[in-house]
Amino acid sequence: MSTSPPVALTIATSDPSGGAGIQADLKTFSALGAYGTAVLVALTAQNTRGVTGIHVIPSSFITEQIDTLFADVHVDAVKIGMLADSAVIHTVAEALRRHRPGTVVLDPVMVATSGDRLLEKDAVRDLREQLVPMADLLTPNLPEAAALLDEETARTRAEVERQAVGLCALGARRVLLKGGHAEDQDESADLYVDGDTMTWLRVPRVLTRNSHGTGCTLSSAVAALRPQRPDWESAVRDAKDYVTDALAAADTLAVGSGNGPVHHFHAWWGTR
Repeated sequence: MSTSPPVALTIATSDPSGGAGIQADLKTFSALGAYGTAVLVALTAQNTRGVTGIHVIPSSFITEQIDTLFADVHVDAVKIGMLADSAVIHTVAEALRRHRPGTVVLDPVMVATSGDRLLEKDAVRDLREQLVPMADLLTPNLPEAAALLDEETARTRAEVERQAVGLCALGARRVLLKGGHAEDQDESADLYVDGDTMTWLRVPRVLTRNSHGTGCTLSSAVAALRPQRPDWESAVRDAKDYVTDALAAADTLAVGSGNGPVHHFHAWWGTR
């Protein structure tokens, strides 16, 4: 008997350590009941302690990957992650304009958990102009939001709310502004903006150094869940709950000596 799960596509970069990027996205899709597909735009040499190299895939082959996939597979949701440089951004934007997927979640990855830069500085403008207007949901953290707006990082609730509205003004239909980089040590507060509706999503902060891939995981969780939920807010809330649980279980893994990964399969491995 065949099944037809929702199909989610990640367009992003490989992380050999498995905690972020394409690998984290595919794990998240599987954990949340979506069939995962992937288009690689770059490769990294990376472990839990940092990134030592980035190799960008030629634009023509990125295009061939996307066009070949869409020619055969119906894609329900697309998650876009690290894109490395302007050429990749333009290539992905052109492909999305051709294929017009129904759901696009854009995670504007710029800097890794280790602090290594993952997007060239001069590519931020292209990301803002080419892909942000295509996003059904934009999921920046506080420093990424500031970079997209060319402002200082928000430090107060009022500043966060103002910047979230500013991101919507750039063309994103919805924004989930992640507050994990905020100075509040007691809670993790994300701001979700959809039209005129502004909702704070608050959970107790999980104290762990093993947070590698948190942003990738959250955006891919929303992409996986949106086809399975009645509306965007419920998909966002359930995605945040999944990431919170994955963070809470992160210390049960022993992977690497740096910032270890969240536990994508906590609901299954923990039952052994």
